[in-house]
Amino acid sequence: MEITAPAILEIGALLLAAAGAGWVARRLGLPAVVGYLVVGFAVSPFTPGIVADPEQLHLFADIGVILLLFEVGIEINVMALRREQRGLDLAAPIQMVLTTAFGVVAGLATGIGPLAGALLGLAVGYSSSVVVINITRSRRRTTDQSTEGALIGWAILQDITGVVLTGVLVALIGAGDRPWFATLGGLMAFVVLAFGAAWLLPRLLRAVHDEKDIFLVVTIGAGLAVAGLGGIVFQIPMALAAFIAGLAISESHEAAEARRRILPFRDLFAILFFVSIGSLINPALLVESLPWLGLVLLLLVAGKMFVIYVLARLIRLRARPGQLAIGLGQIGEFSFVLASLGLATGVFDALIYTAILVAVALSIAFSTIAVRLFTRPAKEGPEAAAAA
Repeated sequence: MEITAPAILEIGALLLAAAGAGWVARRLGLPAVVGYLVVGFAVSPFTPGIVADPEQLHLFADIGVILLLFEVGIEINVMALRREQRGLDLAAPIQMVLTTAFGVVAGLATGIGPLAGALLGLAVGYSSSVVVINITRSRRRTTDQSTEGALIGWAILQDITGVVLTGVLVALIGAGDRPWFATLGGLMAFVVLAFGAAWLLPRLLRAVHDEKDIFLVVTIGAGLAVAGLGGIVFQIPMALAAFIAGLAISESHEAAEARRRILPFRDLFAILFFVSIGSLINPALLVESLPWLGLVLLLLVAGKMFVIYVLARLIRLRARPGQLAIGLGQIGEFSFVLASLGLATGVFDALIYTAILVAVALSIAFSTIAVRLFTRPAKEGPEAAAAA
């Protein structure tokens, strides 16, 4: 892709348009992400008017989701989660397995097959880390501290469990003509590489800690390089590789500093990522994809949100179960990666892919608005959460 003055102008105009749309969305009580999706839809090749360069937009979106998931991996501290929310480390993995299993049942019932159903269920099982964090930081939030901690912790554990399940599905789907055991072996070899990077990268960051510019370049460069190696050498999705790389260095002393410095870049590319998702929605397929959209939303409500509510009740989680289920009731960044994988490998057709993209937009808008409908508790802490 050639970088020209018109290309730079286009990216700048898209960012300004997204900023304006995000501002308007927030004034209307909607999340800024909805504004980004609308901008993407407006400049897509499927709608009249200005058309953004798809190749350029997708490149930035790919970088965005790689940095998003690399940063999410860095943020994870499993031991802290276990201390703060007992039972969460069991409930979130169970939810992911159950949601995936419901997808298998749906695949068998609709005739698309168990593998496609599992991929669909797993895509629905993930929540958006960006949206969950925005919910917990919003000035309009009505969550208490315990529920906010549970929201973030549950979303993180979804990602961890999802990586394992994704690895299994990637192996079953295969990469090109590779047999499943070769793909699974490649994934295992990449995990070894990631932990090798986890030994080396903190030492590099420690050496350049006082050089802020070099520290930032090494952090971002390492995330992109490991993701690229995962895609080229081991033939696994680059976003998955980036998450594993971030997870591998999450326990190091330098991880918090790396996350703090990468955050502004992550937010910038996240905007382009959501704009890109909006640009992929083909309105010509909307009517035909409505039955699949209904299935995805049914899986989201019955196979994910209801399961989260029941599990939170069963383990007596220190959170408000209804608000927790709604706050996690959206489809996330990893879901887009899985949908793209399904389309590229022929597991999904264009109608299912379109249904997932539309469900992303609808579920993000729903969860961020509905989660505010709960009244703010009179007092914070476990007592308030239990009373809710």
